[in-house]
Amino acid sequence: MAPGKRKALLLVGGVLVLYGAVAGLLLRALPGPHTAADLMVIGSVATFVVLLAVFLLLILTWFRRPDTFFKRRRR
Repeated sequence: MAPGKRKALLLVGGVLVLYGAVAGLLLRALPGPHTAADLMVIGSVATFVVLLAVFLLLILTWFRRPDTFFKRRRR
């Protein structure tokens, strides 16, 4: 398997595990019975956590330049 493909599969697998873990924790944390609004909030928070984790992972690994967000002006 190519190294790039392996990294991508590892990232996708990690994202799925993280999503399931966050959703499972929130399902246990919120008292039941769960309404449709509860499930929507749980899914939204889990999605937010996963997107934040992917963003941080990409910034800390692949885009590891000091000027990722800000570029210095020439004087």
